[in-house]
Amino acid sequence: QVQLVESGGGSVQAGESLRLSCVASGYTYSGGCMAWFRQAAEKEREVIASIYTRWTGGTMAWHSGSVRGRFTVWQDSPNNTLYLQMASLNSEDTAMYYCAAQSGSTWGRCAGRGESEFGYWGQGTQVTVSE
Repeated sequence: QVQLVESGGGSVQAGESLRLSCVASGYTYSGGCMAWFRQAAEKEREVIASIYTRWTGGTMAWHSGSVRGRFTVWQDSPNNTLYLQMASLNSEDTAMYYCAAQSGSTWGRCAGRGESEFGYWGQGTQVTVSE
């Protein structure tokens, strides 16, 4: 059974940075896809970053236009942890952030794909940015 546990959220001022972590247990990285989603109040959940692990090793990452250049996704597979480094935060980044995972994926089914592609979810961690 795959379990995902996020941490690192909090309240910050605009312009500051945060790093979110997602510890995965029972998850196979090779050929799998992990992603960060966020859901702001009264808005739909949106994917902001995805990372695919090739069967032959190495990863491929995707970031949405709203965070590209400010957020970076990467994973530390030996330590079973997915990260999201967030910089230059602004009030529009205020949301609940979720980690998601799916084994047996492909790059085409990973990069920028929505909720339906992921079978495993964390409980979320809240990020609040004050201007």
